[in-house]
Amino acid sequence: MTEPDDIRFMKMALTLAQRGLGQVAPNPAVGCVLVDPETGRVLGRGWTQAGGRPHAEAEALARAGAAARGATAYVTLEPCAHQGKTPPCAKALIEAGVKRVVSAMTDPDERVSGRGHAMLREAGIDVVEGVLEHEARLLNEGFLRLKLDGRPLVTLKIASSLDGRTATHSGDSQWITGEAARNRGHLMRAETDAIMVGSATAIVDDPVLNCRLPGLGGRSPVRIVADGRLRMQLTSKLVQSAKDIPLWILTLPEGDENRRAAFEDCGAELIDVPKAKNGLMDMKIALAEIGARGVTRLMVEGGSRLGSSLMQAGLVDRVDWFQAPKIIGGDGYPAIAALGVGKMDEAPVLARQETIALGEDSLQRFRVEHRE
Repeated sequence: MTEPDDIRFMKMALTLAQRGLGQVAPNPAVGCVLVDPETGRVLGRGWTQAGGRPHAEAEALARAGAAARGATAYVTLEPCAHQGKTPPCAKALIEAGVKRVVSAMTDPDERVSGRGHAMLREAGIDVVEGVLEHEARLLNEGFLRLKLDGRPLVTLKIASSLDGRTATHSGDSQWITGEAARNRGHLMRAETDAIMVGSATAIVDDPVLNCRLPGLGGRSPVRIVADGRLRMQLTSKLVQSAKDIPLWILTLPEGDENRRAAFEDCGAELIDVPKAKNGLMDMKIALAEIGARGVTRLMVEGGSRLGSSLMQAGLVDRVDWFQAPKIIGGDGYPAIAALGVGKMDEAPVLARQETIALGEDSLQRFRVEHRE
């Protein structure tokens, strides 16, 4: 039975879980709060640590120590019931003497999927399920997408003028948005597992694609470039930093062997992706390959043709659109290349989730309404 404070403490656990985003893949980001049911005092807090271990429950139990006996545990995901690199969290909660467990959602992992809750109940622990389940599912949508669909959650990130242009006709794009928006973009990089751009963006902009917020430099995601013909320069910043920050290159398998070897010598990992019917790389297979390497959250930052390709294939789940109060005009570069939309009912439909003011700029966050 849900109690009045269950929502409050589950919100706390969800906030803790968010700290693991971008750090724990392929594991889910989980938060745990241990509370004294008599006084409401927090006895221990934990969240999944970098690399996926230790789990949130183990962290919270270690902080609470003997005080965990008789406590209520708030966990954003069903405690695991299988023996992996660490003992089952459900067993740890039982042995610690926890009397009540409140969880947000059932773990879709076939090794758990209800077994954790069952183990707790068999030990005489009161279990309450589904508290803030919707919020928990949104937080771990990447983990769920990988488990259910075999691919990561894909967020298309765009920074444009009000009329949807990312650069002037001469190619000048720095800076469309202001410092607050750019800092928010770097925070988003820190919370994602991998970031992807097309070959044109890699060649023209020569980006590093790392996180440059103070104190978060170590949270730079895997960089991915969709470069079917290996057009990117070996002297590019991405390639030259490949031994420090992982670089994966999606490419067609029939590329020049000497050029392939040169990229690999620089530290890049080449991922072969076959052609689709349109003669370009098959992005469904590309995302499956990325997911097979443990990526749960993928942010696509450019360019317009890559975004168009993913959108047409129905592979974009979210759109984060930064807009600056500027108008560039029709001779500027569009944020999205042609989609082949002939009628309005063929256009992708987005559901706005929130709008955030960032100085003079704004960030609008959308969910893509996938058609069945």
